[in-house]
Amino acid sequence: MLPPALLIVVSTLLSQIVALPTEHGPDQFVIEGPRIQREYENGELPPVENTLGWVDPRLHGGRLLDFTTKRLGEPLNVIISALSDPFILTESGLHTYAKSIGFSKECLGLHYGHVHDADLGDGLGRKPEQLLYRQDYFPVIGTCWESVRGGHHFRAWKQNGTIADSGAWFLGASLEKDSSKNHLIEDDGYNLGRNYIVEQAIAGSHWSGMWWKGDVEWRRGLLEKGSRGVNHDIEQDGLVAILTVVRL
Repeated sequence: MLPPALLIVVSTLLSQIVALPTEHGPDQFVIEGPRIQREYENGELPPVENTLGWVDPRLHGGRLLDFTTKRLGEPLNVIISALSDPFILTESGLHTYAKSIGFSKECLGLHYGHVHDADLGDGLGRKPEQLLYRQDYFPVIGTCWESVRGGHHFRAWKQNGTIADSGAWFLGASLEKDSSKNHLIEDDGYNLGRNYIVEQAIAGSHWSGMWWKGDVEWRRGLLEKGSRGVNHDIEQDGLVAILTVVRL
């Protein structure tokens, strides 16, 4: 069996030819066929569907937009499937994995900004974000620099209610501007934030002696393409990345 370090190198090379949306258009990477719902011409979202490793929140009245205000939300554009390594499905495991892909908890443990709610259709209704991670530019206080400079961040909710206890993590990822711009989301910041996490995941990562590798499946139809109902009126492409992360 190849040592973990060599596996990561091989995985990184292979990741150059697999599923990451680029400026050339993400459609070439979207899984087609019965597992992808078509986009309706009248703008409605496709029917809900049963899935493996996570439950479509719309089955029980939830949605793939969180609640930033009473009527606007930000896209839950990454799902870490419950088919992933069990450790990642715990809070401590997600923390370890987040560190491996370049994120950490907020500067000095202090929360900046508004707390978002999300309804994952799991029977718990709207619940506040459980975790928030910011891009960790350098050791010790790297997320403090993100709070000033801006960068990537994501919020996380676990689907673990009484009617949908998949254990999957639902992430809302985005790229934000610096503090002088009040941390507003960058143009195309939702797509860019999602793509950054996917890029790190499929390239492979490690932290604290643990090595990880992610596979991605792209889903169209869980989110409505465009900016309707989206915070800051920023358009997003409607794609959700389903990550399955395994330990090497």
